[in-house]
Amino acid sequence: MGGEAGCAAAVGAEGRVKSLGLVFEDERKGCYSSGETVAGHVLLEASEPVALRALRLEAQGRATAAWGPSTCPRASASTAALAVFSEVEYLNVRLSLREPPAGEGIILLQPGKHEFPFRFQLPSEPLVTSFTGKYGSIQYCVRAVLERPKVPDQSVKRELQVVSHVDVNTPALLVVLLFEIFKTPVLKTQEKMVGCWFFTSGPVSLSAKIERKGYCNGEAIPIYAEIENCSSRLIVPKAAIFQTQTYLASGKTKTIRHMVANVRGNHIASGSTDTWNGKTLKIPPVTPSILDCCIIRVDYSLAVYIHIPGAKKLMLELPLVIGTIPYNGFGSRNSSIASQFSMDMSWLTLTLPEQPEAPPNYADVVSEEEFSRHIPPYPQPPNCEGEVCCPVFACIQEFRFQPPPLYSEVDPHPSDVEESQPVSFIL
Repeated sequence: MGGEAGCAAAVGAEGRVKSLGLVFEDERKGCYSSGETVAGHVLLEASEPVALRALRLEAQGRATAAWGPSTCPRASASTAALAVFSEVEYLNVRLSLREPPAGEGIILLQPGKHEFPFRFQLPSEPLVTSFTGKYGSIQYCVRAVLERPKVPDQSVKRELQVVSHVDVNTPALLVVLLFEIFKTPVLKTQEKMVGCWFFTSGPVSLSAKIERKGYCNGEAIPIYAEIENCSSRLIVPKAAIFQTQTYLASGKTKTIRHMVANVRGNHIASGSTDTWNGKTLKIPPVTPSILDCCIIRVDYSLAVYIHIPGAKKLMLELPLVIGTIPYNGFGSRNSSIASQFSMDMSWLTLTLPEQPEAPPNYADVVSEEEFSRHIPPYPQPPNCEGEVCCPVFACIQEFRFQPPPLYSEVDPHPSDVEESQPVSFIL
């Protein structure tokens, strides 16, 4: 019964109930998801006979966003109207674990230990991940309520951790981003002129990219960046993961942003450059991204930035989604396509040539020896001059080793030979 120690509700001597507890069937299970079954027992220990009206189980889950004067315990009634409050319900289950038979209003429990099993299924609709923040929370709990005559109800409550799984292998976090690269969500470039009064010391340029948008807790994000310092200052590039919490209530918004992890690069002197070829930044244990709640949202971003003395910070932000199902690389067609784009993404900087290159000359491909083997040994008549009098078959064999002519409606190389000659017949 070690699991009930932290959730037992001690009752006074007049209640004649020694303890009331609630344990889950699998205490090692850290969290639940939509559609899963929650099971356990309500434990009651009585030192003498106990009269009950009912024993029920309640499971509730809701998101709440609130701020303003009334959220303070000392708020007065006059300031309560100024409060900002919003609530969304995700779970509401009620089970009767013990009730009197029809026509009887009381149940008598004998002294000793009693166990009342319970089991219910979470809704199949997506449940939002549990979360607690400064201006709101998303909480789920299971509560056992003991109704007794002539005394207040007694209850014991356990928190239920819920997670909404986010698969980072989905196309939205892999393939779509590869196309969006050209719209700069995962590849960004920025330049800043560093100046002071009338003097401009030169630009500081920064470009950064990451392989994908979705990562999980514990993963290390490889960062690829190029920094060029054409200013006269000494600069230091850094990278950080930021969490942004957004609360919506009564048409108003509260936003909190804080850093959860960071990494620092080397100093870059004036006129120098630095390259990050996969510099890693590990994701610490954080709440997965919450994108499906209408009043609380938790977003993440990877920022690559440079502190420039005497100037505003130069920063690039790349969107991140912290998921729960790790990247497998080959689990789907989309992910396998994405894996073809290796860590070296230098292909993004390539451009097509203005004009296509010409094909190689056939004379460079066919050797003279092979050429001579395909020419029949027809001797040239001594009274002929030029190539016009060459044997017909020799002309055909020689033609197969020449480059094909370019297509044109007008002959670019007009000849004095009339078209009535039987060339088509020979071909």
